[in-house]
Amino acid sequence: MSIDPCKGRLQQMKSILAMSVGLTALVASVTTAQASILDDVKARGEMVCGVHFGLAGFAAPDDDGNFKGLDVDICRGVSAAVFGDASKLSYTSVTAKTRFTALQAGEIDMLSRNTTWTYMRDTSLGLDFTGVTYYDGQGFMVRKDLGVNSALELDGASVCTSTGTTTELNLKDYFDANGLKYNVVAYEKEAEVVAAYQAGRCDVYTTDASALAAARVQLTNADDHVILPEIISKEPLGPVVRQGDDQWGDIVRWTLWIMDTAEELEISSQNVDDIKASTNDPQIKRVLGLEGNIGEPLGLSADFGYQVIKQVGNYGEVFDRNVGPNTPLGLERGLNASWTKGGLRYAAPVR
Repeated sequence: MSIDPCKGRLQQMKSILAMSVGLTALVASVTTAQASILDDVKARGEMVCGVHFGLAGFAAPDDDGNFKGLDVDICRGVSAAVFGDASKLSYTSVTAKTRFTALQAGEIDMLSRNTTWTYMRDTSLGLDFTGVTYYDGQGFMVRKDLGVNSALELDGASVCTSTGTTTELNLKDYFDANGLKYNVVAYEKEAEVVAAYQAGRCDVYTTDASALAAARVQLTNADDHVILPEIISKEPLGPVVRQGDDQWGDIVRWTLWIMDTAEELEISSQNVDDIKASTNDPQIKRVLGLEGNIGEPLGLSADFGYQVIKQVGNYGEVFDRNVGPNTPLGLERGLNASWTKGGLRYAAPVR
């Protein structure tokens, strides 16, 4: 008896196709069965946000134990988007060393802690950055009585900094490039770094310029210290989520962009109700949930944008009340101004 080789090959192809279809169905069923971060957060009834527990202006408890700050307000914005209630969250303290492992392990739902978006962090840790909440750069703080006016005069200095950060790498690059010698005095927690600098265990404190401003206001005799003019790096700081859940990443990203869009459209927590009642602008109607349903693709309510703006505010409000010119930090908008006012803040269109 002879066997038709063509028939044999056809049967083999059918078997491979059947296996492929079965495998695809299995993968689809596993993906469907796996709960999303949004599902987990809703089932829990609150979102867990990883923050710094003592960075003035960004994340720190007030006298009543309530957390406030720019990074905190980003978390509050996401809570408002998800629940229609900015208060449905808890905060977990994460250090520069533990922040990524806490997120990877699912101990927190998002990280909002003065964290620089870099190539290696974005591509090798299983994490995704979802935007920039503060455009920053690394600087140096010294005592005025050191008699130094420029970072280029710091040859031979001892420098306090935090371990596990981009700060150490930037410090090395800058001093090597300028032929300067230095000694590192490094600690894991920023509070330890500040305490060491305050105690005189180093000549210089280096970190993000915004963090230097936050540390300076907490020092004894703050006026005895000066932040030098040099900014030696780019430090785009922003929230981080785990890879593999695009929906959750989009929720965090668009919460921030809604804040930026609201400032661009001059919608604030103070006037949003009046605008909502009277606007004929199609873009504003979309943002506030009056026209279309921008929340549906994210699994959110149609008015999630309104909830974010009403309960937390636009980006300008968040900046001004936490770190702006009329706060102890006294920071100017600079690069963190809207693109309409010469800054870098620019949101994708809501349409």
